[in-house]
Amino acid sequence: MSSIDSPDASASQPSQKRRWNPFKSKSSKSDPKPASVRSGGDNSSHEAVHIHMSGGQGGSGGSGGLRGGGGGTGEGATLQNHIKTDQLNMIINTGSAVNTVHTSPAVVQASQAINHCPPPSQIFQGRQTILDSMHRFFAQETGKQKRYVLYGLGGAGKTQIALKFIEDWIEFTDQLFVDASSTNTIENGLTNIAVTNQAGKSSQDGLMWLARKHEEWLLFLDNADDPEINLNKFFPKCNHGNIIITTRNYGARIHGAHSEVSNMEESDAVTLLLKSAQCKISPTSELLAAEIVKAICYFPLAIVQAGGFIAESGALDTYLELFLKNQTELLKRKSTQTHDDYAWAVFTTWEMSFKRLSKQAAIFLQLCSFLHQDDISEDIFARAANSIIKPRNYTQTQSSSSKKMKVEEFLSYFLGPTGEWKSLQFSELTNEIKAYSLINYNTERHSFSIHPLVHSWTRTTLADVESCCSCMDRILGMSIQKIPEHDVLASLRLVSHVDSLMQAMITNFPIPYARIYYHAGQYSKAEQLQADEIERCRKCSGDDHQDTLEVMCRLARTYNKMRQFEKAKKLFTVVLEKQKKLLGDDHSNTLDTMHNLALIYDNLGQFEEAEKQYVVVLEKSKKLLGDDHLDTLQTMHNLAITYHKLGKFEKAGKLYVLVLEKQKKLLGENHLDTLHTMHSLAITCDSLGQFKDALKLKVMVLEKRRKLLGDDHRDTLYAMNNLAIAYSNLGQFEEAQKLYIVVLQKRRQLLGDDHQDTLHTMKYLSDTYDKLGQNEEAEELRAKLLEITQREL
Repeated sequence: MSSIDSPDASASQPSQKRRWNPFKSKSSKSDPKPASVRSGGDNSSHEAVHIHMSGGQGGSGGSGGLRGGGGGTGEGATLQNHIKTDQLNMIINTGSAVNTVHTSPAVVQASQAINHCPPPSQIFQGRQTILDSMHRFFAQETGKQKRYVLYGLGGAGKTQIALKFIEDWIEFTDQLFVDASSTNTIENGLTNIAVTNQAGKSSQDGLMWLARKHEEWLLFLDNADDPEINLNKFFPKCNHGNIIITTRNYGARIHGAHSEVSNMEESDAVTLLLKSAQCKISPTSELLAAEIVKAICYFPLAIVQAGGFIAESGALDTYLELFLKNQTELLKRKSTQTHDDYAWAVFTTWEMSFKRLSKQAAIFLQLCSFLHQDDISEDIFARAANSIIKPRNYTQTQSSSSKKMKVEEFLSYFLGPTGEWKSLQFSELTNEIKAYSLINYNTERHSFSIHPLVHSWTRTTLADVESCCSCMDRILGMSIQKIPEHDVLASLRLVSHVDSLMQAMITNFPIPYARIYYHAGQYSKAEQLQADEIERCRKCSGDDHQDTLEVMCRLARTYNKMRQFEKAKKLFTVVLEKQKKLLGDDHSNTLDTMHNLALIYDNLGQFEEAEKQYVVVLEKSKKLLGDDHLDTLQTMHNLAITYHKLGKFEKAGKLYVLVLEKQKKLLGENHLDTLHTMHSLAITCDSLGQFKDALKLKVMVLEKRRKLLGDDHRDTLYAMNNLAIAYSNLGQFEEAQKLYIVVLQKRRQLLGDDHQDTLHTMKYLSDTYDKLGQNEEAEELRAKLLEITQREL
């Protein structure tokens, strides 16, 4: 479709499909001159009025402040005989050229022209879902005034969709266009409706005329973008008639049925690009166009702009490369020859909205440009603000005082007198930005997202990119520090944001960021950050400093996850010796290292040594922390794992049941630690021959992990793999086969063919093929397994 909102739509020619044509002469059908240049009567004192129109000039920008001042008054559309719409209304209101009975035909004709609905762009494409929704809505017999709101980002194509619908819907008796960009233009448009129909000379007269006119008229309020304008006072007070509103203001949805206008479907986007570029449709051109529209995020105005450039340059095959290198320049550029009257390029139309934001709202949007575009939550900023009130002793992350002050100044805006976070203040700020559709809110995840093009454009508004990036780095780093270690889900929500900032700069928060990667299973990224931080800590603080030892422990845990057990054992042993000397045997940090070293013994198959370590740690933890402390429960859980590996299944089962009961009370049934214990208990049930009990537990764990972690997370795949084992134990080999196939496919994609987890699944699946009599599949998989094993060995 044509992708553009048209603020000056009144300049286009009328469609032939319309029932009502304001240009049609009622006095002489044979007059060779166009209706638009004929005068009112043979002895009229008024000269012929040329009513070709051009768009008016926008008003000046508003003043600063929390929400910014209102913009200046814009000029109305201009008639070519030098009568402007504001002058026309002056004539109407003073009565200098008309009276309530006899209105000048020239003035009436000019008024009609101003309120005329033009046709949509000739290259309009797609948007069928929204058009169908509008058709269903206006086809209803409601007995009430019908209102439909098209809302979304500037340049998304709201005006063109409205014009396309108006062109196709033949039930409207009158189609009345009103520029709704300001109170002035709305009142002018309604006044012109009154004058046209000789019903008076004010905007209220226009509304009264519509209220009295019991027909299927349409009032089209276009570009109602100003969130300060209450549109309700411009609706005729009646139960008949139809109103279509186009707006950037998310809040305007309350006025009726609504559709959000955003990106196009790929097939429609491809067709629109080729139409606007004047390119022939062929398999080759469609493939090239598909790559281009993907790069510009299927955004309508960007597509039309790209098409205009390609039409001028003939560079369909080279445009993508040009765009990737010159995105900002191309999205600011508007072709001279266009298919409609939309006045701005992509970036220009958003700049108009951005300039109306308050200082705090603009800063928030700029900071978010360094996060990932999706899942931006209030919690990120609330936790960071809490860090300002109670700063954590983390010396290696101190930024320069100037950057620190900027961060504290920004976050303090959302804090109450006693330092509490004010969600209302945050909501008001984000609502201000939503009012221009520059951000969207996801009600299910309670988070915000930014259109990819808006996200990249926002950085172009920055005078000091490095300073802003550092501020967001500090906010995110402080926020991570306030997340409890056991709250893995909160950490997982920040992975994409950490990635985004890591691409933009070298972070001042390597350990918090490494922690996020660790919880996400991206161990190689965590390892690099931790190794670099150890070297920095050694240079700054020495080998025996607590910061150095803490980072060494974190790196050892990462090695453990990477199955580099000898490296992990070496690090933990060094740290444990130093902690015993510096802190003593009973210090919590010492016990934590002993616990982790026991885990390494377990992973190395040294189960008796692991058992001894766990027993010592458990006894000390109970004395120091109590039976219900999470660290005590973790030690108890890991001791149960070792009992299981030693074949002491009864002892393992009893410990798991005890831990599970306490975790349900302390953490809840859906916590990841609770699910981990449940999963371990299910495996022990298998070893005890309690296959049905094991199956129930494994089904529950898989369902919950899918919801919490997603289908591709490694823990989800472990649960799926072990559920397949449970089905095999019960002789349900077809069910097991289905799960093994899914797990194998995902592990190959995520981990590679050579990973130990992938090889285990191959073995299980080949055995299952045997059980089902599928010998060829079993042999093929075994051959692949043998080939990989021989290569590795």
